[in-house]
Amino acid sequence: MITSKFKIAAFSIALSLTAMGFQGCDSLTKTQKGAGIGAAAGGVLGAIIGKKAGNTAIGAILGGAIGGTAGGFIGKRMDKQAAEIQNAIPNAEVVREGEGIIVKFDSGILFDFDSANLKAQAKDNVKSLAGSLSKYPDTEIKVIGHTDNKGTEAYNMSLSERRAAAVKAYAVTQGVPSSRLTTVGKGFSEPIADNATDAGRTANRRVEIVIVANDQLKKQAQQANN
Repeated sequence: MITSKFKIAAFSIALSLTAMGFQGCDSLTKTQKGAGIGAAAGGVLGAIIGKKAGNTAIGAILGGAIGGTAGGFIGKRMDKQAAEIQNAIPNAEVVREGEGIIVKFDSGILFDFDSANLKAQAKDNVKSLAGSLSKYPDTEIKVIGHTDNKGTEAYNMSLSERRAAAVKAYAVTQGVPSSRLTTVGKGFSEPIADNATDAGRTANRRVEIVIVANDQLKKQAQQANN
């Protein structure tokens, strides 16, 4: 199911209002203003997505946003791609917000317990996703691995990194250039549910694929709206 709570316009307005508020603080340095704007806008996007994705995924979308009508141009492209991904991979959760897409898989769909080897069906899922990524070459992709809090922090960090790397590696075999893909493991540092329950731990064991515009698409969007 594609998740979307607010329109891109609302996100852009929130960014603009936040920036206006900080512009009035003359005593702040540029670095402090930027940090404040980023934190507040990140809070807006975090509220929009809700308990759907971790901070790293939210930050990837926020960090790549250009806002305004150019952002709306990118958003329309993302709407189309998100719908196609959901149709191709019905067991994935597709979160479409701002100027990006988050494709979220429960780890159990992709991997056996305590394993970083993709299941056969998982390979089909990643293959389908790779087909969409190849169809839309003007994007960058971040693969983020997450675990629950069972076991040590070090072990879970390693497992999350290996799982993210496995998804990237298979996507590359399906034709996605390695240069478009980055990976990161977050262990159990970004839960989206309560690790005190079985259901919560299941939700926290996940892989998030974040899709955002690359510089070429941003330039195209800005030129289209000049």
